[in-house]
Amino acid sequence: MPHPVLDNQTARRLFLHKHLLLQPGAGPGRTEDLEQVLDALGFVQLDSVNTLARAHDLILWSRRGRYRPRALEDLVARRRTAFEHWTHDAAVIPMPSYPAWRLKFRRDEAHMQARWPALRRDGWHAELDTVLRHISDHGAACSLDVGGQEKKGASGWWDWHPSKTALEFLWRSGRLAVCNRQGFRKYYDLRERVIPEALRNAHLDDEQIIDRAMSDALARLGFATSGELAAFFDIVTRDEAKAWCAAALESGALIEVDVELADGSLRRSLTTEALMDSAASLPEPSSRIRLLSPFDPALRDRARAERLFGFHYRIEIFVPEAKRRYGYYVFPIMRGDRLVGRLDARRDGTAIAVRAFWPEPGVRAGKGFVSGLEAELSRLSHHVGAESLRFAEDWIRA
Repeated sequence: MPHPVLDNQTARRLFLHKHLLLQPGAGPGRTEDLEQVLDALGFVQLDSVNTLARAHDLILWSRRGRYRPRALEDLVARRRTAFEHWTHDAAVIPMPSYPAWRLKFRRDEAHMQARWPALRRDGWHAELDTVLRHISDHGAACSLDVGGQEKKGASGWWDWHPSKTALEFLWRSGRLAVCNRQGFRKYYDLRERVIPEALRNAHLDDEQIIDRAMSDALARLGFATSGELAAFFDIVTRDEAKAWCAAALESGALIEVDVELADGSLRRSLTTEALMDSAASLPEPSSRIRLLSPFDPALRDRARAERLFGFHYRIEIFVPEAKRRYGYYVFPIMRGDRLVGRLDARRDGTAIAVRAFWPEPGVRAGKGFVSGLEAELSRLSHHVGAESLRFAEDWIRA
């Protein structure tokens, strides 16, 4: 029998609905409401670039217009309902997921033991006990509090002094936890002072963790290949993901579906009967024109986003200025269920300065569109504390 087909529009809407981007969303964007948002997304990536606002803050603001940055810090540092660790990158993760991260801790530790001797300055391994003892005796510490006599790095973010490397190793392997940040600087403490006891003592075997990670990834993607599921949390290996999918297909827990891509081709994916049923009754998308973070979860898998939306996006921070096609840090723009262009904008004093907007082919930046974009930037100005908008004379680029 032929596989069911998920047409491109429905696939886009299901994916965006799972990422809380199909409708404007309501809620205060703090405490329990913010916990629900974080749980729905699975994690929020952290990034330090701050041309308009930090990536994690924009991700949450795009779903809750009343969100303010202190609210996320509150979940990690005071409520202890979220923790910082690693997916494909540094992220804030719902605290109930902590038991599943034990497999991540173990695998990250093995990876660091194998790779870091060649990548980091000598001496970090000998500092592990010293750093642990310092934190045990004196409380939470940042990288400035350890390794006082060590020569600090001078060649970039990753040229860590040995005690800083020890801190990161102990965090990534699960023996320390990030207890709070000051500015963007991490403070580390013993995990027993940060992670609630019930979750710290909850033990899942590897098979249970794999099942949970794969099921949770599918619930947040709506449909996916085994590789996309493995990459979502980056806990499960590709071989483990293939085996899990094969077993779930055989048992009937998963079904195969052909997803129509933006170019009209079909891509075999996996989903569940329940997710297919939910796709038949999705709400209509909001008419809001929405500014997204370059690190938005809907765009994290660049290849998937390009296949689904026909939107090719790359960050050009590390591209020499003369070779950039767009700009240092441009923001994807969404209208309804489509990605319609990219915007070069930044804080400039008390204003949001817009340098350029590049519409996607077939997108017309008429008066209605410009009005909607201005409304979005006005909403954003309240979030970032800007007092005005300023547009370059030739800001719409055909």
